[in-house]
Order: sequence, then structure tokens, then C-alpha cells
Amino acid sequence: MKKIVGVRFKTAGKVYDFDCGAFVLKLDDCVIVQTEQGLGFGTIVTLPMPYEKRTSDKPLKKVHRLANKKDLDQKTKNTESEKTAYAYCQECINQLKLDMNLFSVDKSFDGSKLTFFFTSDGRVDFRQLVKMLVKKLGTRVEMRQVGIRNQAKMCGGLGRCGRATCCSSFLEKFGPVSIRMAKEQNLSLNPTKISGQCGRLMCCLTYEFETYKHLKRKIPRIGKKVKTSSGRGKVLRHNVLRELVMVQLENGNEIEISIKDIIQE
Repeated sequence: MKKIVGVRFKTAGKVYDFDCGAFVLKLDDCVIVQTEQGLGFGTIVTLPMPYEKRTSDKPLKKVHRLANKKDLDQKTKNTESEKTAYAYCQECINQLKLDMNLFSVDKSFDGSKLTFFFTSDGRVDFRQLVKMLVKKLGTRVEMRQVGIRNQAKMCGGLGRCGRATCCSSFLEKFGPVSIRMAKEQNLSLNPTKISGQCGRLMCCLTYEFETYKHLKRKIPRIGKKVKTSSGRGKVLRHNVLRELVMVQLENGNEIEISIKDIIQE
């Protein structure tokens, strides 16, 4: 029976399906796979499953073989080459006075291509830079301009929660985040408190948004007149997770009650 496995090439990167052929694979196995760019080094992140469970009819490339010590040594060697290429490219950028922020270099597993990732506020004419890099490094060169969120994902770091940023640890792709999500959760709208390292709204604002929306449907909106056992009053504040509301009575006193204690009229 034909089976497929999920392979990831980078931490928190996209998972790609491959035909595992006759190989018996388990989680965290390092494998060499056939890609459009040639051979690639990846890690098994999903267990083999039957072809019938696929959601796409696109033909799959195969797992070439299990990675051996030579492949691991090649991976280490590529990492060292990336550091050298990064240093030289930065020198060239400074020499040419280009307005670009180089932050990462990726070398294909077979060493046939180097990809340089950078951010910039506008378009950059890097034709002269590419010529200098090809002449020095003797390989194909690709310059790729990406957004600030992608830079945060590739570089990693710690969020204000003290843990590794979501995008660099487990998020495979970015979803839309809006200021409405912060408002719905009664969070401070101070940009410095709800923005991540990338300067954009934190991805984690989406995690509890739907829960807050669901719970708020049962809670009277702020400013609404309600009737309680202590008298009539106006809703001032919500404690959504505990399902409590702060009510200001007609005599000026404030009380905190459960939404279950609000008398329906």
C-alpha cells in the first residue's frame, strides 16, 4: 500500500507531503527527499498514512533515502558556508551603500544555490550585488525580499510572555490579526503592549478571540439597563471569562454579580 509522510525543512516551516515508498519511517527521522530544487534535507513530522487520505490529487515526489552521517556532515558544512556568505554579502551591501537589511542566508542541500533574505522599505537594485556574490562564491544566487513578519519567523526570539515567538516555534503560516480582536478581549490598545517583535499585532490575539465572542453573546452589553436583586442599574464592565458584570445601581453603589443573577424582564 502506498503511503505518504509529512516532511518539514525548517523549524515551524510548512509541512510538505512525500511518497515514503518502501521506507519504514517514524517521527523525527532525518530524510533526503527529491524537491523541485534538487535533493533536500528534511525531518519527518507526521507518521505515514494511506494515499486515500490525501486532500489533493497533485503527484508526489518520493523520499530519496534516510539521511546518513555524510548527509549530517554536509548539513553542518552548509551552515558554515551560510555564515561566510552572510558576512561577505553584508560587506558588499555596506560597500555599495544599499538600503536593505540582510538577515538570513540559506544554502540548498546540494550546494547549488544560495538564497539571501532581506527586508527593505522599498525596491532595491541589487544587480551589482549579485554579480559580486556570484564572482566570489561561485554558485547561483537568489535575492529574496520578504516582509517584517517573515523576518521575525526566520530569526526567532522571545515574546513578551517569555516564551519563544509563536511564528518561529509552531505557526506554519500567518493569519489575519485586527485591532478588533484586542478590543473584544478588553486588552490595552497601547501599540507597545499588543505588538510583537515584528512591530505588527501579536499573532496570539487570535487564539481566544472566538471564545470571547461566544461568551459575550450571553452577557448584556456595557451601558444596558438591567434588573438585579438589589435593584435596577446600568452595566459598567465585564469579566468575560468568569461571566461576571459590574453594575452601577440607581443609588450610585456598584456591585459585581454573575450574569445568572440578572433578573429577566
